[in-house]
Amino acid sequence: MTKFGIIVGSIRKNSYSKGVADALVAGLPADAEVTYLNISELPLYNQDLDENSPESYVKFRETVAAQDAFIFVTPEHNRSIPAALKNALDIASRPWGQSVWGGKPALVASQSVSGIAGVLAHHILRQSLVFLDMPTMQQPELYIGNVANLADENGQITNEDTKKFLADSAKQFVTFAEKF
Repeated sequence: MTKFGIIVGSIRKNSYSKGVADALVAGLPADAEVTYLNISELPLYNQDLDENSPESYVKFRETVAAQDAFIFVTPEHNRSIPAALKNALDIASRPWGQSVWGGKPALVASQSVSGIAGVLAHHILRQSLVFLDMPTMQQPELYIGNVANLADENGQITNEDTKKFLADSAKQFVTFAEKF
């Protein structure tokens, strides 16, 4: 059984990123262990705290370390990834030389209410994952544009074609992750 960690870059209630993540999770095997990692309450990373990290850092790092693979879903904020997502990446990659991300396969999806589909955030996140030594599935590329037209008021994906595409992509990710 594979343990999949799900990190949603948006911390907004009823976020579209959470809806995309849920549609991806629907494509995972029934026996998959799925953990949504809450990044909304992590204090800002501060290197001064490396020697005596707050409990929230320690628990987050332990949860990351316990996963076999990760699905990241992000919106685009000012042509980049959200601050909360970058903070989570930093916390679990520190102290220097003690990153718990390394070697864990990753799937990246981005979404936007515009047609650009969060493409810049998607690629910025991928760039960070390369540095963190996370093999990232290359195809299919998961850019979900005009997401407000594909989801309900709770952010959940309702468009059947999009739900199928995301579930099928998750199935491909399972095969990809098994290689590692």
